[in-house]
Amino acid sequence: MSGTKQRIIVGGIMAVTAVLIGVAQYFGIPAVRYAGVIIAAAMVIEFIICLKRAPRDVLKKHKLLYIVFLAWLFIMGAAIYNVGTRPWIVLLLLLIICAADIGAWFFGCRIGGDKMWERMSAKKTWSGQIAGIICGTVAAVMYGLLGTDTFMPQLMWIGISVALMSQYGDITASWIKRTLGIKDFGTLLPGHGGVIDRFDGWIYALPIVWLIMM
Repeated sequence: MSGTKQRIIVGGIMAVTAVLIGVAQYFGIPAVRYAGVIIAAAMVIEFIICLKRAPRDVLKKHKLLYIVFLAWLFIMGAAIYNVGTRPWIVLLLLLIICAADIGAWFFGCRIGGDKMWERMSAKKTWSGQIAGIICGTVAAVMYGLLGTDTFMPQLMWIGISVALMSQYGDITASWIKRTLGIKDFGTLLPGHGGVIDRFDGWIYALPIVWLIMM
């Protein structure tokens, strides 16, 4: 099976899972919080496994970087535990990050152009970043329009901020992978890589949203 087909199938399964989580939340089960904590825990475990497999000289060279990244994953876990009490915020973040991710990938491939930071992430382009921010912002505004039939300008700033943070989370994860000399953090999600590969957009977005909510 080709990588594209795997990506579509796994993406469909994740979409169905998200719907089931939403249904459970509707019936009073804090499924968003539970799912978020499970994902955060999986990201921590996955990264520790990557560190155990890494050459000793690589670990020694980038020791501080890996410690900081691992600590930040724990902070992200605490963030989703707290932000998960307000599922509508998690849904908004999910929509923005997914829209930004898809927009950056699609238009980045179509338009191409100058690379952002080739040393950190070989495939990221400025055109992709701009398109991702626009798509994330549109998703945020549509969320408000569909939910309240009202245009809320503050959602534009939320969309821009979250889309930007999600992309820098992606770049950070790519940079970590480069230092480790790996393509993906894992193989748990065929076509998508590992859990960190799929949810790297949460790395900065969730802690900052949590900080704002405090």
